[in-house]
Amino acid sequence: MHIQDFGAFYEGVTLFGGPYSNLQALQAFADQVPGPAICTGDVVAYGAEPAECVALMRARGWPVIAGNCEEQIAAGALDCGCGFEEGTACDALSAGWYRFAKAAIGEEARNWMGALPRFGHFTQKGKRYGVLHGGATAVNLFLWPDSAEAVFAAEIAALETVLGPVDGVVSGHSGVPFHRWIGRHQWINAGVIGLPPHDGRAETRYAVLAENDVKFHRLSYDAGAARAAMEAARLTQGYHETLTSGIWPSEDVLPTALRRG
Repeated sequence: MHIQDFGAFYEGVTLFGGPYSNLQALQAFADQVPGPAICTGDVVAYGAEPAECVALMRARGWPVIAGNCEEQIAAGALDCGCGFEEGTACDALSAGWYRFAKAAIGEEARNWMGALPRFGHFTQKGKRYGVLHGGATAVNLFLWPDSAEAVFAAEIAALETVLGPVDGVVSGHSGVPFHRWIGRHQWINAGVIGLPPHDGRAETRYAVLAENDVKFHRLSYDAGAARAAMEAARLTQGYHETLTSGIWPSEDVLPTALRRG
């Protein structure tokens, strides 16, 4: 199990997840956030430019956690390993974009993915944070703003058996940003920059951690160009429309409280 120390930060650190092969969003993020940033994984997924996103991430040198997509592509797996239930719409829709992303990634990029850590950690002004993709017990675990406190507590305990004591956890995977206190621990889901969080707006999300405070920010970018790139690549299973509508093509994976009706 690969674990990486991301170092110590004395000012604000930007937290983000899921570039999702959306080069327009990733470039806008890179232009907007010149300082330190940590990625919770899934550099490649739904969008049209997976290889270009990997190249930009590597060029910037940001620390990256292995998401399920990185782990699956590095292993040559047949599916994305996202954790979607078999037979759901999300499961069916994932086949097309995963096949496209897998084919676009060359050997060098696959090797880079295979070397990414499963867990990371960093300190900021005396506080220690663990970083993971979905959960400590499963890389593709979906945790939501309203998930039971006991579930979060169990994941924190599992992470601390690997990393030692932490004051907070930074995660991604679900695509929905949120911040919760679980006892003395913070749980920060930074959201993703490659798709909007099913809220009817094209802007995506990232977080900034500073002075034990978390603030979420909207990322505006040329979503129309990102959609056009998906259409040109024939990635038209529904996520291309999400880029401009802000609505996911299926709510299968969402808990009832986050569904739109």
